[in-house]
Amino acid sequence: MSALRIVRLANFVAPASGGLRTALRELGKGFKAAGHEPVLIVPGERGSDRETEQGRVITLPGPLLPGTGGYRVLADKWRVARLLEELAPDRLEVSDRTTLRWTGKWARRARVPAVMVSHETADGVLRTWGLPEGAARRAADALNVRTAHTYARVVCTTEFAEREFVRIGARNVVRAPLGVDLVERHPSLRDPGLRAGHARVAETLLVMCTRLSVEKRPGTGLDALEALLRRGRRAVLVVAGDGPLRPRLEQRARERGLPVTFLGHVADRGLLGALQASADVCLAPGPAETFGLAALEAMACGTPVAVSTSSALPEVIGSAGAVAADHGEAFADAVDMLLQRPEVERREAARARAECFGWGTAVEAFLTAHDAEVPVRRFVRGGAA
Repeated sequence: MSALRIVRLANFVAPASGGLRTALRELGKGFKAAGHEPVLIVPGERGSDRETEQGRVITLPGPLLPGTGGYRVLADKWRVARLLEELAPDRLEVSDRTTLRWTGKWARRARVPAVMVSHETADGVLRTWGLPEGAARRAADALNVRTAHTYARVVCTTEFAEREFVRIGARNVVRAPLGVDLVERHPSLRDPGLRAGHARVAETLLVMCTRLSVEKRPGTGLDALEALLRRGRRAVLVVAGDGPLRPRLEQRARERGLPVTFLGHVADRGLLGALQASADVCLAPGPAETFGLAALEAMACGTPVAVSTSSALPEVIGSAGAVAADHGEAFADAVDMLLQRPEVERREAARARAECFGWGTAVEAFLTAHDAEVPVRRFVRGGAA
């Protein structure tokens, strides 16, 4: 087998990042297990270079982006270009279509096949930031045309994510789903003691694992809780995640007397899995999600998810969850509908759906997008297809 050095670049990764950090780690582990040499370059507070389970990880000092709650970017183009020349990659994979788009041109000059991974829809993000739909679409189309022309391939994780590139006539788009660790996330993580610490026996425990930023619409989770309480349902909400909107959300919960617990970023993955497994319903209100790893992790734990109809998640969850319009009443309806199903039935359905998305399948699809050899056996933990 011919081993390839696959250099991956990613911005907007912070210590408290969720889905993107998970995807980078699991794909890197899979590339390494398949006999390739993954190298990840990300921004951080200070520089470092270390070997990890996902391969070599190089951190370059990058400035903080104001108002993002900790996101940094690889702003020193000259330093990144010099590092790429030193690494001499066989393949380049970029997880940022904006500030790192110049790397596609570098790859063309260096004759290195390069792919850009679409982790969000451009028009969806622009709409969440307040841009009118028409303007958001025009701006997204212009950005995506340049992206599609710059890279050899564009990797989309769902049909939903692919649509904005199909709309502009891009012909270099390939589909590669993400996955979930079916061993690390499992219904057996359900913890009665942990649940009792957040909700009484007769209360519905809602959990929302998300970054508290505008594009994730975390306020919809509080809206849903408020609507459920008005209907007479006894419910509490636990929020795992941090971000720039946290102070505002905490203030709102205090002022309205809402039973919400803000945990901040939960670094202990075992604890996070136990929380997801112990919930009755998990909420995923982000309207611009192109896959939704947190929602898939919850389903792997046997917990059904209520998701935004504007996102890719209806495609991911199938009939194992519930779909809602982007407002609190609709999400409350989705929660009520899920809770009408017998508990055993809804939990088994959630787990069964998650089992369709092992990391082995994802790694194979990404390696195929790179025209890299895929071993007959899959070595990714929890990744059997």
